[in-house]
Amino acid sequence: MNTMTYKGYLGSVSFSEKDGVFFGKIEGINGLVNFEGESVKELTEAFHEAVDDYLAYCKDEGIEPDKSYSGILNIRLTPAIHRQISMLARQAGITLNAYIKNALEEKVEASVAM
Repeated sequence: MNTMTYKGYLGSVSFSEKDGVFFGKIEGINGLVNFEGESVKELTEAFHEAVDDYLAYCKDEGIEPDKSYSGILNIRLTPAIHRQISMLARQAGITLNAYIKNALEEKVEASVAM
C-alpha cells in the first residue's frame, strides 16, 4: 500500500484506472475521511486539506481525533515460529509476551530512526 504523511497522520493512496483519479483515506482516526486528486500534486493538497479540516472539526466538536488502541494484540503464528519464539524467550529469561513486545519495540524504534 502506498502512503503519505502530514502532521503525523497517515494517508493511504490508491489509483482508480477507470476514473483516472488518485484517492485515499486518513488512517488511524475516529472517523472516515477520504481525499482525491487527478495528479500527485492535487492528491497531496487534498490530503493536507483533509487532515487540516478533520483536526479543526475535532477541535470544534471536542472530539479526540486519534483512534484509541487497547494495547492488546492477538497475533497468529505458525506453530514452528511460536515454538522458536517461546524457546528464545525462555533463553532470555523473560516471558513470551515480553519477548514479542521487546522485538516489536526494537523494530519500531529502528524504523523511526531511518
